[in-house]
Amino acid sequence: KDVQKEREPDVYLSKEEIKEKIESYNSSVTDKLKMTLNANGVYTGFIKVQMELCRPITVQSSQSQGSCAPSCNQTAFYLPDGCVNTLHISSTNTVREVIEALLKKFFVTDNPAKFALYKRCHKEDQVYTCKLSDREHPLYLRLVAGPRTEMLSFVLHEHETGEVMWEAFSIPELQNFLRILDKEENDQLQSLKSRYAAYRGKLEEALCGVLKPG
Repeated sequence: KDVQKEREPDVYLSKEEIKEKIESYNSSVTDKLKMTLNANGVYTGFIKVQMELCRPITVQSSQSQGSCAPSCNQTAFYLPDGCVNTLHISSTNTVREVIEALLKKFFVTDNPAKFALYKRCHKEDQVYTCKLSDREHPLYLRLVAGPRTEMLSFVLHEHETGEVMWEAFSIPELQNFLRILDKEENDQLQSLKSRYAAYRGKLEEALCGVLKPG
């Protein structure tokens, strides 16, 4: 269920309240991914992001990383379902910065505007999904919800804008789309030919039975 419009109001915690929440959070952590409060009030920690992408992503090849490489050094492929990545961020990092950091970490060259970060939570035995705005702070949401991913998890999806913005895709991505369409078209053609061949065989058998001298 998409509850994008059912946003919780912004809550501002004092430094002492944040300290108490971090201590409580760290006491419940089971994977050693604890939070740290700095003297200036900024805290750092980890979030896990599940990648649920329907379209292929474009990745810079290892030979061209760190250089201005042409598009031929990019590879487009589908990311396996259920892929989860861990990011170390601070309380000042926004959703947009988290998306950019996630793509940069894995050398994804796609435009960050093509992606959106969602939060997924459980309430009353139901799963709710809410798209986060660019200005929200994921680590704060993680702190408030606690370390249990059953209570709150982050998911990266393609940014749904209604019409597909083809100009936002790279050449390798578009070429990959064409290959996929060609394969689907060929599969459909072969299936259609097989079905009509079966019909033809049945008709020929029926005709032979009718025309056979009796």
